[in-house]
Amino acid sequence: MNISAKITGINYKPFLQATLSQIQLSDFDINSAPTSCLITDSQKSFAISKWVSPKRTRSYPYERVYNTLGHGNKSITVIPIVKDEGFAGDRDFIQWDTICLMSLLNVFIIFGYYSQAEKHRSRANKITGQKFDNEYVLNKIAEIDNYHSSALHWNIGEINRLATVMDRVKESYARISKSLKVKLHSADGLDTFQGQLSENATTFFRDSSRAKAQQAQNRELQTHQPKEALATSSKASITIVNYLGGEYFLTVDETKIENNSLRLIESKHSNRACLPSRNDIKDGLLKMMLFSNLTEFVANGVPVNHTPVLQLTSALLKGSIESRSTENEIAEFIRRNKFKPPQQELIRSVFAGSKENRFEVILKSGKTKK
Repeated sequence: MNISAKITGINYKPFLQATLSQIQLSDFDINSAPTSCLITDSQKSFAISKWVSPKRTRSYPYERVYNTLGHGNKSITVIPIVKDEGFAGDRDFIQWDTICLMSLLNVFIIFGYYSQAEKHRSRANKITGQKFDNEYVLNKIAEIDNYHSSALHWNIGEINRLATVMDRVKESYARISKSLKVKLHSADGLDTFQGQLSENATTFFRDSSRAKAQQAQNRELQTHQPKEALATSSKASITIVNYLGGEYFLTVDETKIENNSLRLIESKHSNRACLPSRNDIKDGLLKMMLFSNLTEFVANGVPVNHTPVLQLTSALLKGSIESRSTENEIAEFIRRNKFKPPQQELIRSVFAGSKENRFEVILKSGKTKK
């Protein structure tokens, strides 16, 4: 099934957010700071998160961003524009759809770069312990403090300056390679990426990333992730267009027609615990933020209504429950599965968030597909 939709903004009240540590701006170091925290000074506070890779499938970056939404005067996320782990490791580049999503969430992006690293202890031609240039991040925070337009406009402006950041990337990795005597990936790839940015950042970078995102979408449609416990094989592609023309090429784990509405089901699964982890759930909630704000929804060329659904499954669960179930049904489900108070609170918080933000939640027994 091919699905398309539009999105013009995000209207969402976050639930299940973590309590953020507060750090004085004068003491802040992006490298030692928690993955999500509050930076404060005498008058303002900023909620900031950091990514360990520009690739979204590593280390739950969506969960880190989710924790910052609704906190502080502004939400900021620091994303490495490139991460090279050495010739024996991976090299990942920032992608356009990541920038679009952060912009829609009104999150200010700082495109960071790594200025320090360590030689891997056991693997040749691989580096680890990479650290951001903290002074650069602090300078960008100061610029955002004095910036009086939207995150979207900030991010577009930063895109047009990415080629300059790439000069810093190349200089840093060349220095790291020389000082550690470690072979990194060819600089030709960095030159090519920089050339795309320099020629026309907002067009060429977007188009290049779109092609890669479409390829990833097509690959995802052919596979089932180990943590997905699905009742059917009804994966579908979904293309979302924002008002700037930026496109997301995503997949939805399962689709199902019910009550004249197409249900978009995002699944999170656990084999060893009775509930998926909070990180997994928050990752799914960020998808719900997106899916619950879609308009002009079309499936296989036909306009339809849609319902976003977060499906949480476990091989250890007994029975099933939904956010639209009665209080008695929910209480019986909790009793039957012998959930502890923190788990009960987690379930009720997710259910409350679904009712506030126009999506549904299903908890049920499930096994991963092989």
